[in-house]
Parts: sequence; C-alpha cells; structure tokens
Amino acid sequence: MTTLLKHRFVVRATLCLTATALLLAAGCSKATPTGAPANSPGVEVAQVEQKDVPIYSEWIGTLDGMVNADIKAQVSGYLLKQDYTEGSPVKKDQLLFEIDPRPFQAALDQALGQLAQANGQLAQAKAQLQQSEAQVALAQANQVRAQLDEDRYAPLMKQQAITQQDLDNAVQNNLAAKAQVQAAKAGVETARAQIQAASAAAQTAQAAVETARLNLGFTRLTSPIDGVAGVARQQVGALVSPNSGPVTTVSTVDPIKVYFTASESEYLDFHRRFPSEATVEAARRQLQLDLILADGTTYPHAGRVYFADRQVNQNTGAIQIAAVFPNPGNLLRPGGYAKIRGSIRTMMGALLVPQRAVTELQGSYQVAVVDAENKIDIRTVKPGDRVGAIWIIEEGLKPGERVVAEGVQKVRPGMQVNPRPFAAEMKGR
Repeated sequence: MTTLLKHRFVVRATLCLTATALLLAAGCSKATPTGAPANSPGVEVAQVEQKDVPIYSEWIGTLDGMVNADIKAQVSGYLLKQDYTEGSPVKKDQLLFEIDPRPFQAALDQALGQLAQANGQLAQAKAQLQQSEAQVALAQANQVRAQLDEDRYAPLMKQQAITQQDLDNAVQNNLAAKAQVQAAKAGVETARAQIQAASAAAQTAQAAVETARLNLGFTRLTSPIDGVAGVARQQVGALVSPNSGPVTTVSTVDPIKVYFTASESEYLDFHRRFPSEATVEAARRQLQLDLILADGTTYPHAGRVYFADRQVNQNTGAIQIAAVFPNPGNLLRPGGYAKIRGSIRTMMGALLVPQRAVTELQGSYQVAVVDAENKIDIRTVKPGDRVGAIWIIEEGLKPGERVVAEGVQKVRPGMQVNPRPFAAEMKGR
C-alpha cells in the first residue's frame, strides 16, 4: 500500500513539472517569436527602397530689385521738401523731393520775355517784307508805263511829231522806273534777311524757354516706376546737383530677383542633357526653384530661372544666374540673404536608406544589414547624394534588404538581433 502511494506521488510530481515546463516554453515563445535568444538586442530596421528620386542642389543667393531706379538731381539747387515716407510703396510719377523752384521760374519768365520780343521782331520783319513786296509791284507797274511811253515816243520822234526833249524825258523816266524796281527788290531781300534773323532769334528764344521749362520740371524729383522707395540720402536744405549722387532709390520688388552663382560644371551638366537651345530654354522655364530664407523657412512661392550671365567668371569658375520670385506684400527686400534650391536632374531607380543607417569609418561607409535569420552583416557601401534625411546608395545594397537605422552602435557582425520597424520611417510615411 505504501509503495502504491509513493508511485502516485511521483507521477503527479512529474506531471506538474511537465506542465510548468510547457508554460515556460510558451512564455519564451511569445517573447522571441523569431527564435532569437532572449538577450538579443532590439534594433529598428528600414527596408531599402528603390525609386526615381529628384536630385536637389543649393546655392547661396542675394535678393535684388527687378528694377532699381536711382533718383538723382538734374539741376543744382536746395532741397525744399521731401514728399514721401521712406521705405513705403510709391507709384510712377509720384513726387518724392522738391528743389527750390524760384531761380528756375525766374529763368523761365526771362526766357518767355525774350521769346516774346523775338516773336515781335519776327512779326515786324514779316510786315516789312509785305510792304517791300508791295513797293516792288508798284515800281514794276510804273516801269511798265514808262516803257510804254518810251516805246510810243520813239516812232513819233522819227515823224517829227514830238521834240527830242520829249523823247529824252520818256527815256529818263523809264530808266528811273527800272531803278525803282531794283531798289524795291533790294528792299524785299533785306526784309527776307531780317525775317531769317528774327526767326533764328525766335528759335533760340524758344529753345531757351524749353530749357528753362525743363529745368523747372527737374525741380520735382518723381519716381519713374512703381516700387518701394528707400532711405533719403539727402535731407531738406541740402544743396544737390547732378554730381552729388542719388538722393534715394526706388526698387520694383514684385516680382523680385535673386542672384546666385552656379559652378561651370553644374551649368555644363544641365545644358548637355538637352539637344538644343530651345529645349534648354523650355527646361529652364519648367524648372521650379525654392527660396530658403535667412530664418531657415521655405518661401511659399516658387520661382523660376530668369537668365544666365553671358560669361563665366574667370577668377571663380562660376556663372551668375538670376531667378525671379513672386513677392506679394513686398515681404522680400533687396539685399536680403537666401538660399536657392532646385531639382536639376532625376536619378532613376535609386536605392534609398535613412541617413542615420550609414556610418563612416576611416573614410569608408558601412551599413548593418539584417538577413532572413535576423543576423547582422556589416557591409561596405558607396553612398551618393543626400535627399533630406535619406541617403542614396550607389553600390553595396539590393532593393528590399533591411538595414539597421536605430541601434547601429549595439550590433556586431554575426550577432542575432530582435528587429522592429524604424519609427522615424513609419512616421515619415
């Protein structure tokens, strides 16, 4: 009986140990479903993706007005008034400064007086010409009558019908009439010469009036364009002249230009991808540019290439490019600093991994690849361009492979790991 009880106790104990072992085994199975040891380090992995990726370049740029108009004095005088608010928008032909107009008004009045005098002399000369022409007509009529008398008296003298004295008187009267005609014609020429002189004087006086009127107009310094007016460089009361430099500058800022320099190799690489100048220009028009402001924010309006300079700078090996950006509200101002970013080409079928998955060691680059058995393979790769937080890998990886993006410092070749999806990658998607 005692032996039977002992046997039952042993059987029950064995069953309990077996059940406990099964429960422990089940718990361990849930903790490491991949078959990895319980002490395997946890890492975050990202899958190598393959897709077409636009490659961006960045350049340092400087903002400038589309048109920058220097407002300069065209005459010498004292600034009488400033008629605008510095830094404010102004319209075309809006008054900005006034130079004391009184000396120029006096010069205009004097020129107008001289012009009136010259016009009076011209009118007098024209009247004299008319009078001289009338005298010519009268003298010619008298000469015709005298000629008729001479022609009639000559045959009568042959017939002894008149005396010789009568014929001589007729001849003398005809000669006198001819002399009067010549004198009257000379008077006409004199009158015409006087008209020419008076006309020249009137033209000179008219030119003086126009010059005086123009100078009087120059006392009003107006804006030649719509834009934003800058700081006044001369104050009221200052003596200004054509040689004293601009008194202010007005810039058109909507749209606004951004100048930046691209390397000669970038310029050549862009142009060589197109067969003709027409296709290059079409590509330029389609190229959208981003503007990164000084505070690191991206300007909300895209820009475009405006032109490329005619030459490459021999000292720097770079070419100047101008881009144009819309500027509603005049937020951007000339002289500001910015970075230009644009996609100048697309890499087809690029392999992409998170930048933090790549480590540099003595000039070489490595990634930790997780194989199908969750073991680590340290592999040397050749990285390419960076696109934000993503790195393009040119050699060393295949599409679909998994690389360690978080926890790279904990892994060693051949180590078995407990992988889970890369959190940053999942958020980015």
